[in-house]
Amino acid sequence: MSEEILVNVTPRETRVAVVENGMLQELHIERGWRRGIVGNIYKGQVQRVMPGMQAAFVEIGHDRAAFLHASDIVRAGPPSNVAAGEEVPLPPAPIAPASILELVRDGQDVVVQVVKDPIGSKGARLTTQISIPSRYLVLLPQSRVIGVSARIEDEAERARLRSLITELSSQHGSMGYIVRTNAEGQPAEALAEDVAYLSRVWNVINRRAGEMAPRALLYEDLSLPLRAVRDLIRKDVEKVKVDSRETYERLQAFVAKYMPPLAERIELYGGDRPIFDLYGVEDEIGRALDKQVPLKSGGYLVIDQTEAMTTIDVNTGSFLGQRNLEETVYRTNLEAAQAVARQLRLRNLGGIIIIDFIDMSDAEHKRQVLRTLEKGLARDHARTTVYDFSPLGLVEMTRKRTVESLERQLSEPCSACGGRGMVKTAETVTYEIFREITRATRQFEAARLLVIASPQVVARITDEESQAVAELEEFLGKSIRFQADGQYLQEQFDVVLL
Repeated sequence: MSEEILVNVTPRETRVAVVENGMLQELHIERGWRRGIVGNIYKGQVQRVMPGMQAAFVEIGHDRAAFLHASDIVRAGPPSNVAAGEEVPLPPAPIAPASILELVRDGQDVVVQVVKDPIGSKGARLTTQISIPSRYLVLLPQSRVIGVSARIEDEAERARLRSLITELSSQHGSMGYIVRTNAEGQPAEALAEDVAYLSRVWNVINRRAGEMAPRALLYEDLSLPLRAVRDLIRKDVEKVKVDSRETYERLQAFVAKYMPPLAERIELYGGDRPIFDLYGVEDEIGRALDKQVPLKSGGYLVIDQTEAMTTIDVNTGSFLGQRNLEETVYRTNLEAAQAVARQLRLRNLGGIIIIDFIDMSDAEHKRQVLRTLEKGLARDHARTTVYDFSPLGLVEMTRKRTVESLERQLSEPCSACGGRGMVKTAETVTYEIFREITRATRQFEAARLLVIASPQVVARITDEESQAVAELEEFLGKSIRFQADGQYLQEQFDVVLL
């Protein structure tokens, strides 16, 4: 499989696209004025403890207080994971869970890490279970656990990595680590550099936590281009193409320091056409904002994102198949399963997801559709869980959500419909105006009335409802004048008493 990473940089926005076999699979966006804060570590201050929610609101220096649940707090205990002479990490090792009132109090300072960006009206989600990633490892300073990525399947390699990291950890405070997929096949020297680097980072965080005032930023994750190189480069990635010389030089310096073998994969793009246009990425982004996703067979998906969940409906559309209905449905669902996996990554949809495949009676067909969906999700960086078909024929799944979806990063609710996706008809608004006229004349004295509304509504009233207007004027004993204003949306109107 051919894979490339494209980095597009403009003064106020950076975008990273992951392209597999010529098709856009992932898009990451970072804007200068609204950079994500997932991974950042703060010295927070508890603003309010909420026993009924088993949570606390914590000030971290942002507009909205962040949310910290009791299950995401580690309790104070003996520093068993610290070697003699080492500085005690903050916060200390986890022990049994307890009530939120036993864990934090109002006004308390606490070192926290952001695990979910502010989304909608909700503040950031926090944890005190700190994790700090590097190229090959993730440091877990409050733990002694050494874990190895499940994507490293060779048992001998898993054993080698576990043994090596256990030995290196004992030399740097005996903290916990997760060995990332990128570590497979790496020499001991490269892993030792990562362990030493993470140890230095944690020591700096500890020192700042003791010196700085509450609501201070202790550690900030890397910028998007550097994170992309750190997290997204795999064996399949042939090139990382960057259209900014300054960013290219920063990436080269970063790679030279932390991953020298990858230096030749970083390439400066100097073509005349914009890099995203060359690969068709801009068109794909536009299509990723549509509710309907066409399938090659003629079927299509309908994707609806709501506050509570995302629903995906599969339809055969114009696909008639070659044999019988069951075979047509099966082929459509197989293609839809692949498309769903891609759309979840591309649109960065998270939380609860309900997929309404077309009804199938064959149990083997259902198994194959689920296998196709799970295979498509295997390359997804976000954690996913897929459940079997429900009695209603629905597939329920979850996908870890850490940042806003692509739609909510790039779009806002329609000012005409308020995000409903529908607007009232001109007929509906006409009758609302008639009711409002009657209501206003009963409350207030006026000789004449002026109604200002959209051109569509006024046109309908004067063309199709002229008789009704005449009857209303006679009933009320008042004259009514209508004025069209192009600035008014279809649902907007004003009744003015003169």
